Amino acid sequence: MTEEKTAYHHGDLRAALLAAAESVLAETGVEGFSLRRVAREVGVSHSAPAHHFGDTQGLLAAMATAGFRRFLAAMQARQAACASDDPEALLTASGLGYLDFTLAAPALFKLMFGSDRVDTCDPDLEKASAAAFDHLARDIARLRGVSPYDDQDAMADVMASWSMVHGFASLLLSGRMHRVQAMTQVEREAFFRKVFARVTH
Repeated sequence: MTEEKTAYHHGDLRAALLAAAESVLAETGVEGFSLRRVAREVGVSHSAPAHHFGDTQGLLAAMATAGFRRFLAAMQARQAACASDDPEALLTASGLGYLDFTLAAPALFKLMFGSDRVDTCDPDLEKASAAAFDHLARDIARLRGVSPYDDQDAMADVMASWSMVHGFASLLLSGRMHRVQAMTQVEREAFFRKVFARVTH
């Protein structure tokens, strides 16, 4: 057996490659990202990432897929910690989870929502991103009493909510919201609630 096979079980190596890929992405951005660099980070042959993901685009799609799953989990975690079952409070909690993920994994956030190197037709990625969107749609359905998939006004609420929180998150990442960035986390979250209330009311 090769050193590579004895060092990792199949699933362990895939997870290790994904973790290393995220670190490389954070350091180099999509422009400098390569399979060879990821393999070197893990200490395996340059063919190991290709065996699991095919090519660079395949690895980027797998990263984005994992990112959307973590993104959804962050929104769900905020809702689980919410002290209220009020629909508006739960929607706002999702928005805070959106910000939690964005600030914790900025490079991954940019890959998921802003890179043309990601194959958005990848089946796993489509499923993961659709699950995140469905989460927001259910939040709006709970708030408005009608499914956004059946009602154009409710879908407009989905798009308004998504646009607002995504814009807020993107502006934070770009360093354009100086007053907000100077706030403590508690202050920033209180401020976000005020901003987001303009959408939900």
